[in-house]
Amino acid sequence: MTPGPGGADGPEHRVSRVSSRRRPGQTGTTQGRQPIIRFVPRKREVAAPEEAGSKSARTRERILDAAAHVLSRKGYAGTRLSDVADQAEIQAPAIYYYFPSRDDLIEEVMWSGIAHMREHMTRILAALPPDTDPLDRIDAAVEAHLRYALEISDYTTASIRNAGQVPESIAIRYTAEASQYGDMWRKLLQDADNAGLLRPDLDPIAARMMVLGALNWAAEWWNPRRGSLDTVVRTAQSLVRHGLGPRPATGDVSGSAARKTRASRRPASG
Repeated sequence: MTPGPGGADGPEHRVSRVSSRRRPGQTGTTQGRQPIIRFVPRKREVAAPEEAGSKSARTRERILDAAAHVLSRKGYAGTRLSDVADQAEIQAPAIYYYFPSRDDLIEEVMWSGIAHMREHMTRILAALPPDTDPLDRIDAAVEAHLRYALEISDYTTASIRNAGQVPESIAIRYTAEASQYGDMWRKLLQDADNAGLLRPDLDPIAARMMVLGALNWAAEWWNPRRGSLDTVVRTAQSLVRHGLGPRPATGDVSGSAARKTRASRRPASG
């Protein structure tokens, strides 16, 4: 995680609430009170600096978790700080202590989503035996991507769903991180190509973008009611492997039998 505003993970001040929480959409102040929050010196005897920093870091993380949850479900336009505050169980004005604006908060979620995905993928691929077949490595990458996006991380779901919705100013850091993640997939396909395991008629760039596009789109349509995630993973692995790998030889008996089976299911014409 990056440090909070001003680089202060362990703030020397705390937020003291001096008025009741505003209702969504309410403006102005109550009974002439100007600030809804004020900053007062943190008493050293109440909490040691390192304890205060730890508490601050936990609050910041809770805000980010809440923002990822809301953003992944409501999108950029529908994400309100009042919803994030409700999810994080804090007062909405307190968010501004950690993030200068709504867009700064969303930018951090977007970047974290793809950064965490890249870190997860790096661990998964590093854990494979060195002599793992390149197509098996791609299988592992397909599973890692889908499980992390659909089952593990609201951050990644949020970043995938909102990549085309956020303003350019928010997307700059996300795009740079996404480019590094794309490089991991570029290497996976290049290794398979170098081993002679990719179809010669494929364009590597187009193939990579279409594979990632299909995997990312699962965040838009999949939910447990549509079938188990295990089934989705197996289906994706089969599609990717057979889409990238060489076509069966003309005399391949199993491929011929499969085509005949599919053809027998078609209704007769005429």
